[in-house]
Amino acid sequence: WGILFSHPRDFTPVCTTELGRAAKLAPEFSKRNVKMIALSIDSVQDHLSWSKVRASHCPGKGGAAELSRYSRPVGQISSAQPLTLSPCAQVFVFGPDKKLKLSILYPATTGRNFDEILRVVDSLQLTAYKKVATPVDWKPGDSVMVVPTLPDEEAKKLFPKGVFTKGLPSGKKYLRYTPQP
Repeated sequence: WGILFSHPRDFTPVCTTELGRAAKLAPEFSKRNVKMIALSIDSVQDHLSWSKVRASHCPGKGGAAELSRYSRPVGQISSAQPLTLSPCAQVFVFGPDKKLKLSILYPATTGRNFDEILRVVDSLQLTAYKKVATPVDWKPGDSVMVVPTLPDEEAKKLFPKGVFTKGLPSGKKYLRYTPQP
């Protein structure tokens, strides 16, 4: 699993707080086998200078050094893959199959919520390996939903803690819940 997150420029206030939070959460992402990579258009020299500012903003375990940082000329990640950079912050989550699982675009004026990104990673990893979906406001440990394509008989076998079907006015039985496997 991997997360690529870009930021418009070094030495910006919102990005300073974001990278500080990302660095503090780096051990949590590492527990989930997620590599975090930050990408900016600024020079390596600027990154190194800015890292001192970030380190003072997020001292202690999981500091700014936890993040892999890359610098590329404007518009280039690789010679075969141009990148259009605008004053925004992007987040891309990739699965072990190297396929994009999530992308989020934030305006430069709005800081990313890395606790939410961590929650989404938990959901993506759970739903990648189990036949479940996570409902609104789900948190790890909460009940999950059985995917609608799974027949009831198979659901009973896969989820020995039980499957609860919520009654609906339509009579349809697609809202099936089970404790998180």
